Amino acid sequence: MNFLLLGIWFSVSLILLWVTPEVTSSWWYMGVVGSSASRVMCNNVPGLVSLQRQLCHRHPEVMQSIGLGVSEWTAECQHQFRHHRWNCNTLERDQSVFGKLILRSSRESAFVYAISSAGVVFAITRACSQGEIRSCSCDPRREGSARDNKGSFDWGGCSDNIDYGIRFARAFVDAKEQKGKDARALMNLHNNKAGRKAVKRFLKQECKCHGVSGSCTLRTCWLAMTDFRKTGDYLWRKYNGAIQVVMNQDGTGFTVANKRFKKPTKTDLVYFENSPDYCMKDRLAGSLGTAGRVCNQTSRGMDSCEVMCCGRGYDTSRITRLSKCECKFHWCCAVRCKDCLETMDVHTCKAPKTTGWTNQR
Repeated sequence: MNFLLLGIWFSVSLILLWVTPEVTSSWWYMGVVGSSASRVMCNNVPGLVSLQRQLCHRHPEVMQSIGLGVSEWTAECQHQFRHHRWNCNTLERDQSVFGKLILRSSRESAFVYAISSAGVVFAITRACSQGEIRSCSCDPRREGSARDNKGSFDWGGCSDNIDYGIRFARAFVDAKEQKGKDARALMNLHNNKAGRKAVKRFLKQECKCHGVSGSCTLRTCWLAMTDFRKTGDYLWRKYNGAIQVVMNQDGTGFTVANKRFKKPTKTDLVYFENSPDYCMKDRLAGSLGTAGRVCNQTSRGMDSCEVMCCGRGYDTSRITRLSKCECKFHWCCAVRCKDCLETMDVHTCKAPKTTGWTNQR
């Protein structure tokens, strides 16, 4: 009987290793060394595969853009999850940035891969338009005349070269996953692609009118990316509607885990594992727990004290802070406010009671 249990445990362990391979570092770490010289950056980001390191040395300006972009998409991730138990927290001195979370195949991991891939596209495309990258510039295909539902116009200005951003992001970000043939690699590739598509979805046409008294007898137009927040909001909706999948029998793709749900499209996020509850500190699960987190006493959502604190209760402290008040508009053109002391209650989640052991490695 013991041998049977051991065999079952060994089989389950192999399956988990197959779905969640050991990952010790990520290109996300470029955000930590992003201000370094390119060669220093390339040599100090552990875990880059050969192609990523080649691209890093060959395109130093692009790497600088990617490094600076990491903080932007990380901030967007934290904005989207600000009211949730897992709040896209990053770990200091951790080469994977998000700790063991990236080893899991959860919905949160799916979102992180999608938003990070989108962030690379956004950062590179913006740098191209600003003339910061020698290997690209404005979109060269937006030349001459064209038509839309308002009539004819001339391409002018600097259209964002998003196709260059997508091509480079695909080559660099996907390089590590392309080397793997397991389920997790396929999941990451799918979510990376969904992230890239999300940025292009919000590319919009902007125009400037030319003519007598501001009339639009002539128009000059260009394509521009919108604020990254729109991409973040869109991927957040995709996160909430993410589809759980399983590998198909030949190991070349995946199908839905629940046949009642539709097959995922190229813009959907996919995941394999159910998420942990993130209530307790557990670094192997990528969770810092919710002890000490601020909660909303009057909310009924994810930020409520009942949900955020996992039923453990909360502490209330009264604080006094300086705020602007009695603001008035003065002609012309200033708003003047007074400094007022405001007293308010802040609610923070209680720490869990000691139960003997928790996985806090």
